[in-house]
Amino acid sequence: MDPAYFSAFAALAGSAIGGLTSLGASWLTQRTQVRAQQIAHDVARREDLYKDFIEEASKLYADALEHDKADTSKLVRLYALVSRMRVLSTPAIIENADRVMRVIIETYSEPNITFNELSEALKNKKTIDPVREFSESCRQELRSLQE
Repeated sequence: MDPAYFSAFAALAGSAIGGLTSLGASWLTQRTQVRAQQIAHDVARREDLYKDFIEEASKLYADALEHDKADTSKLVRLYALVSRMRVLSTPAIIENADRVMRVIIETYSEPNITFNELSEALKNKKTIDPVREFSESCRQELRSLQE
């Protein structure tokens, strides 16, 4: 074999290997960036969903403390938020959301509480925060997604 051909084949093989390496690195970089964007989008969706649920549950819990009859139309949005969580969230989040809903519905059946009674209960730390456990599990889930 002519030494000139050997040099030409070596140069050609080097170019091909370099091109494939560059292509592979670009593909891996692009794939990593797309995955990071998907995770960021998923986290943002869940944050918005959890924020909406916490706001709605807090409003309904306050309403339940003041009233003994539930307005079913007010509960529909909370049910819808929990149903959206069933699609996106872990079973622990859904379980906590269901628990919050049960507490709110049970609170409607209890006697109304006056502002003074609420103030006294807060001083004695006798009231429950129905969304606390839910919030903590959401924080854990969101942190685990970002790792």
